[in-house]
Amino acid sequence: MTTTLLPPRQSTPARPEAPKSLYGKVKLAEDKISAILQRFSPHLLRGALALVFIWFGALKVLDVTPVGDLVANTIPFLDRAWFVPALGLFEVGLGAALLVGRHLVALSAVMAAHLCGTFLVLVTQPQIAFQDGNPLLLTTEGEFVVKNVVLIAAALVVASRFHRKP
Repeated sequence: MTTTLLPPRQSTPARPEAPKSLYGKVKLAEDKISAILQRFSPHLLRGALALVFIWFGALKVLDVTPVGDLVANTIPFLDRAWFVPALGLFEVGLGAALLVGRHLVALSAVMAAHLCGTFLVLVTQPQIAFQDGNPLLLTTEGEFVVKNVVLIAAALVVASRFHRKP
């Protein structure tokens, strides 16, 4: 009697069992959604930043922005007639560069620096930024400026997510 050695039988991987508990179902759904978000959300964030910079910049270029005087009065030694539109062109350029998507680490650093410049309003025009001089009570203009903390954080996320290592 001859014995042949057969290769071991390949077992098919067991299919993960569908979770039975509500917690397991929620966890599975969260994992699937998270995987999708990790893939697409950095691109959406970059696009949203680009939209905001292009839109706000274009309003300054066309001199129809409601913050033209606020911007001009922040640096009063520069002539509003050219400074506000020039700043708008710069912002449109930043937005367009975000859409192109090259050198995003350097671009994000420039964006963060530009956004930090907006905090000058809090220093040069505190009467406009704070209610009754109280730094904890922001005016509409103060809130407009302080929300740039979020845009700075978004610029840093873009820089970290799109940097390609050599």
